[in-house]
Amino acid sequence: MSVTIYAPASMGNVGVGFDLLGGALAPVDGSLLGDKVTVESAEQGLELVVVGHWANKLPANQDENIVYQCAVFFLEHLGQEVGLKLTLEKNLPVGSGLGSSASSVVAALMALNEYFDQPFSELQVLKLMGDFEGQISGSVHYDNVAPCFLGGMQLMLDTPQAICEPIPTFKQWYWVVAYPGISLSTARMRGLMPEHYSKQTTIDFGRYLSAFVHACYKQDDKLAIAVLKDVLAEPYRAAEIPQYQQAKSALNELGMLTTGISGSGPTLFTITDDAETAQAAKQWLDEHYIDPQLGFSHICQIDDLGARRV
Repeated sequence: MSVTIYAPASMGNVGVGFDLLGGALAPVDGSLLGDKVTVESAEQGLELVVVGHWANKLPANQDENIVYQCAVFFLEHLGQEVGLKLTLEKNLPVGSGLGSSASSVVAALMALNEYFDQPFSELQVLKLMGDFEGQISGSVHYDNVAPCFLGGMQLMLDTPQAICEPIPTFKQWYWVVAYPGISLSTARMRGLMPEHYSKQTTIDFGRYLSAFVHACYKQDDKLAIAVLKDVLAEPYRAAEIPQYQQAKSALNELGMLTTGISGSGPTLFTITDDAETAQAAKQWLDEHYIDPQLGFSHICQIDDLGARRV
């Protein structure tokens, strides 16, 4: 028996919702932007094979690979020792702001759960994903793993009843994402943010996020764009991302509706409701923002499917 799971790239924060909002991404050309993990039987022990475009950026020692660690973590919770071979197809760059580690974790844990005939419920698997991501980053954040696993745009609730809930999205929006080709440490980018914020900044954060969610339910795209502002992270991170400020200004001149940082960067996202403008933005980013040898850009919409068998 063999199970292969694809887990899409995701945008944490979505600008306006630091640690509380995330969206899964699907390129409009039908290509898959995310990692795949295959689980199959082996005679004994755990074996990991790593392939894919970004395989050479991962640790050579399998014990240091998060997919291998996921398998150990999962089997401990399952209370079994069995032989397994895992294959990671690494299609997302590490430290990109596209939920690279979340994609690997989600694909691995969902594949393992499917392989063992779903011993854990969807909520239990999501909690395992969050707990494991927390071990990697030092604290539990669901804004990448939740949309990657469940699809759509997810609002983090963190209540006893629910970890997150999907919110309506704007089907007419194109999300152009551009990864310039450099990696930025999430821990370092979090470290740039202050420990404390002014009262006005916290009020603005709450106002913009609540207004954005309200606009999503009303399907008021003009209001949503007007309040899609990042007052917590971008003011402190923007200068650390080469050419980000110039790109934001140029994209505004091209007619894009708004631009922000995906996750902790360096990937940016920029939004339009016009396909031609999206194509023009992609072309500008290809020519001016990304390293053609290392970076990439995609015109995307929100991926409603989330992680799935392929």
